[in-house]
Amino acid sequence: MKIPSNIITLLVGIVITLASLWYGQNHGLMPVAASEDAKQVDNIFNFMMTIATGLFLLIEGVLVYTVIRFRRRKGDNTDGPPIEGNVPLEILWTAIPTIIVFILALYSFEAYNSMGGLDPVISKDNPPQQIAMGGHHHQMALGIGNASTEDNPAVMVDVKAIQYAWIFTYPETGIVSGELHVPIDRPVQLNIDAGDVLHAFWVPQLRLKQDAIPGRQAVLAFTANREGDYPIICAELCGAYHGGMKSVLHVDSTEAYAQWEESNKPVQEANMGETAMVDPTEMSDREFLSRYAEDMGMNHQMVAELASNHADHAF
Repeated sequence: MKIPSNIITLLVGIVITLASLWYGQNHGLMPVAASEDAKQVDNIFNFMMTIATGLFLLIEGVLVYTVIRFRRRKGDNTDGPPIEGNVPLEILWTAIPTIIVFILALYSFEAYNSMGGLDPVISKDNPPQQIAMGGHHHQMALGIGNASTEDNPAVMVDVKAIQYAWIFTYPETGIVSGELHVPIDRPVQLNIDAGDVLHAFWVPQLRLKQDAIPGRQAVLAFTANREGDYPIICAELCGAYHGGMKSVLHVDSTEAYAQWEESNKPVQEANMGETAMVDPTEMSDREFLSRYAEDMGMNHQMVAELASNHADHAF
């Protein structure tokens, strides 16, 4: 019994749809998601993978079928039919990608906006100190992320990018570290700038990246919801040792974070018989790097080289 072509087409369509939906949710290409923002980005990526898989199976399937079904038979030396085009088909394969692109644009913009992105009405480049986060557009910003609330205030961290290290300063406690520690399920606001050239703060598990620009302050806010240690990577080519500009984001439990704060109180030094806090911003490059080299995972040779390279730069 010969199966009607429309039934075969329907069955093929169902198989392609099911395969695309399955692979779109089970591709395993993304790292672990460590924040709610990461889940939103993953949803967009999964949606795009579903569409891409369906298109791949459909187009490649048609090509394979065509190669087999319409191959030249043995002894057939005739020319093929003079087909010049198919206007309805060309309209169809132009319209479908256009619709897909519009859907993806709207979906991604909505996710970006819900993550605390730029306001769709007033998005433009404004002076450095104006920022917008968390859906509350009090000011315009260079940055992205959900801000703190009255019930759950954010942990404020000043992030300085230099060739080739990340310096994290906690203004509320005075802690200075070469690694970033944050408590789980609490908003964190990073105030990011660069001391020399362009850098980019990127944590793949957060699905967030923000450029660090000399002379400009950028904001990156997030709430980590998964304990663990995640790599901090510079995603902007910043010099010869760009590949070595790495650090670690430690997402700690509330208790572990409190212990870390207690054990990393600011350095105290005697000053005229009194105890005074050392201000990192008043140190020279060499003094700063020497003091915090161990936190940043640098040896003495690297410290000497970095201090020499930054003799003309102020932190």
